[in-house]
Amino acid sequence: MMKYCKPLLLVLYCFLSVIFNNLYAQNEPVPLSEDNLKCASCHGSKYYSFTNPLTEETNRKRMNPFFIIDTARYVSGVHRSFSCSDCHSYDYNSYPHPSELKLEPKFSCIDCHGGDETFAKYQFDKIEEDVNNSAHRNAFGTQFKCEMCHDLHTYRPVARDEHSKIKHIVVQDNQMCLNCHNDLSKYQVLTDHNKPELLTTHSWLPNQELHFLNVRCIECHTPTDDTIMVSHRILPKDQAVHLCSDCHSTNSILRDKLYKYAAQQSRSDNGYYNSVILNEAYVIGANRNKYLNIISLLFFGAALLGISIHIIFRIIKKK
Repeated sequence: MMKYCKPLLLVLYCFLSVIFNNLYAQNEPVPLSEDNLKCASCHGSKYYSFTNPLTEETNRKRMNPFFIIDTARYVSGVHRSFSCSDCHSYDYNSYPHPSELKLEPKFSCIDCHGGDETFAKYQFDKIEEDVNNSAHRNAFGTQFKCEMCHDLHTYRPVARDEHSKIKHIVVQDNQMCLNCHNDLSKYQVLTDHNKPELLTTHSWLPNQELHFLNVRCIECHTPTDDTIMVSHRILPKDQAVHLCSDCHSTNSILRDKLYKYAAQQSRSDNGYYNSVILNEAYVIGANRNKYLNIISLLFFGAALLGISIHIIFRIIKKK
């Protein structure tokens, strides 16, 4: 009897493993390549050392904080599989770095992602169009680049597939704005204006702390009719949303912006819409719960297993 049960239990174990592995699978960081380790030996630390060929002495210097790369975040970022020389000149492999490299034009995101069908779903070409029409580009021209908001070394998008992660998305996206608008040294790279007083500028907004923690800056500072997942067209401040009813209503703009991905992802992943898009209404077949679906599959698998065991014993008994 046991010799027939063991193979069946093994099948059930594999069945459950596939389900739970798919549920909890995560992208693992990749180790730094040999070439990148060479760069990280200096740029991954606050200090670096080198041997002066003239004096034959070893010197220890403080690294420019703007040139320090967080290697722990780099190996988990979207560009972790690239070598430094894929984007930077091979001449950086020698030290001291040639001074003229400071004038080297940098690649933009569109240089790699523009017109590439592999990344079509991210709509980089539409994003570039948005940026070209944004308040940032109008104010600063071509000096304003993608890396002003997105750290190309460490950027890692939050998984946008579950309603429970809304606050994570809000924190990450707002941090991109605050990295400049709340940091005088970075803000003055583009302008010599004083650091904006965010609380004073938003003094008209009631319950500021709750708003800053639960909605993104771009909810109010981008158009409401944008067709891409995350609008990159930053509007001038006099065109920003100021009416409470624009968000606090049945037809809230948040449903078309902050929760836009949740509705699309629900339809794409689960084959049905949830209450995100149905405004809490109940529609048969649309308000399913994916965890209940999984439990149902487990019961179905257990039932099949029970039937299989029963058939096997009936065959054995007849023999």
